[in-house]
Amino acid sequence: MTALQGSLLDLSDEVVVGPLDRVARRHLSDGAWVDTLTGWVGGADELYAALRERVPWFAERRQMYDSIVDVPRLLKFYGEGERLPHLALDEAREALSAHYAAELGEPFVTAGLCLYRDGQDSVAWHGDRIGRSRDRDTMVAILSVGAPRDLLLRPRDGGSSVRIPAGHGDLLVMGGSCQRTWDHCVPKTAKPVGPRISIQFRTRGVR
Repeated sequence: MTALQGSLLDLSDEVVVGPLDRVARRHLSDGAWVDTLTGWVGGADELYAALRERVPWFAERRQMYDSIVDVPRLLKFYGEGERLPHLALDEAREALSAHYAAELGEPFVTAGLCLYRDGQDSVAWHGDRIGRSRDRDTMVAILSVGAPRDLLLRPRDGGSSVRIPAGHGDLLVMGGSCQRTWDHCVPKTAKPVGPRISIQFRTRGVR
């Protein structure tokens, strides 16, 4: 695994969840939107190190055509009511639930974690359309710690993609119709990049 190079802009040894008043919204097509906030969580490198050590990561295998292949990242899902591996994740989830309460109408209750070990780890184009998000609007909030990786979004019916780098405590929230009308991915890269952990907060019944 590639070693993480810490951010020169975040030298804090304490993990701190910041306010959400500086979130910037970008409206996409078909009622979709994405919110971003750079450096939302301070001490993100410390949080990365703690999650890397504490989380019981596992490698998933999936059927692809006639073969069983390794999923190109490590995973861990925390369902509703499960204890999260760091207090900062509880604080982040509560802050997001409070901030988006008027639009979302329900709290974030689960946390899916992905560990991208290097540039060869990735996730293919997809929308979170399992469960209620298949036909209803929802939100998926992503906290990124570790080295930055690009998250790409593109409209399902064709059109130009949007590229958003995320790492070192950055927040990205996909809302409105985003999961139904847009797809997103983290592509492979040949560039020398360090490891990244993505924490995806979702509502009940959405995967």
